[in-house]
Amino acid sequence: MLNLLIGAIVGILALLYAYRTTILPERIIHDRHGQIAIVNLLEFNVIGTDGHFRDVLRDRHFNPTNHTVPFFQVFEDEFLDVVGPNPSLNVISSDPSFAFAHEAPVWVPDTDEIFFCSNAGGYLGRSDINHNNQVGKVSLKEVALAMAEGPADVNVTHYKINLPESVQMTNGGTGLYKGQILLTNEGRGHRPANLVLVNPHPPHNVTVLLDHFYGRHFNSLNDVKVHSSGNIFFTDVPYGYYQHFKAEPQLPNQIYSFNPRTGAIRVVADQLDKPNGLAFSRDYKTVYVADTGSLIGKFGRNLTLPATIQKYDVDPKTLEFKNKRVFAYADSGAADGLGVDEFGNVYGACFDGINVWNPTGTLIGKFFLGTKSANFAFAGRGRLAILAETQIYLAHINAGGMSLMHKD
Repeated sequence: MLNLLIGAIVGILALLYAYRTTILPERIIHDRHGQIAIVNLLEFNVIGTDGHFRDVLRDRHFNPTNHTVPFFQVFEDEFLDVVGPNPSLNVISSDPSFAFAHEAPVWVPDTDEIFFCSNAGGYLGRSDINHNNQVGKVSLKEVALAMAEGPADVNVTHYKINLPESVQMTNGGTGLYKGQILLTNEGRGHRPANLVLVNPHPPHNVTVLLDHFYGRHFNSLNDVKVHSSGNIFFTDVPYGYYQHFKAEPQLPNQIYSFNPRTGAIRVVADQLDKPNGLAFSRDYKTVYVADTGSLIGKFGRNLTLPATIQKYDVDPKTLEFKNKRVFAYADSGAADGLGVDEFGNVYGACFDGINVWNPTGTLIGKFFLGTKSANFAFAGRGRLAILAETQIYLAHINAGGMSLMHKD
């Protein structure tokens, strides 16, 4: 009898709990600037025979709520923790005639500036076999002054940085590394691809760290990150050839590790179509690599080739990349630059803005621009600078990025 009574009580409590969970209020959304769009995927899982499917060749994006760009597209509640209450997303610098804001974003804390480079050989890039691209910067102090009355679109000056002949067709950047900006350059014509350090302060003197693999030309160095060990990891893929400013490739598309203390260089991963952006996890035990195989520069696109972020374990002794597996696939173009935030989420610069996946590989939300982004950089906690070719956006959010500062 006692067992029956206990069972009945447990059953009643279970029913009460189930009822309670159905009547809990939904999460309160603080959206003062009207830029959050909640997407309930269950409402959009079926398009139907007569529905409008995306024509990816014309860059149609997944915006089922038809929210006005730019905005924060939320697929999972955890993305609300990333953006926080009352987030904002605004243009801070613009030039519709020049793709001045393409890649290599690096935040310099003491001056509160973002460095970046223009498009190398691409549309509106003003660069080709006969013309170098350029490195520039914007001041976030100037942005703050321009936004003194609150978040709004502004257009602060982007300043050109004059660098020596050794810096040709910059594409990747990270840092600060020993107080300097670390850049990967694709090279141009007979000028080699290389890895350089740039002083973020005038006169912006440059030190070349590496420009060959045991006497062989690299293809076009693409992106770079520094491991906690102090080793520098970079990707090499022949986009200079695809953009018609470099010779045919002489090496496979690979990922390299460079030890700046000893000069040793080695391959740590291959078997990717076009390895591009990379980012380490917060504990440096995992690395994420974007494979932009579907993007072939001026040769167009092949949408059957990879647009995948691969995930590897980093061997604690050899620093080899092991146990390759799929982390995520980008639904819009391909992920280019990658980064990790303080929550362990992975950010990828895609054809509709910045896509964000949680550590399990689930897409939780997007910084939706409705246009292509190739890279981005956290500028301390709560600010994300997004490069979008002819524009730079600044998001004021809750999350901060994983620190990319290395002193040793």
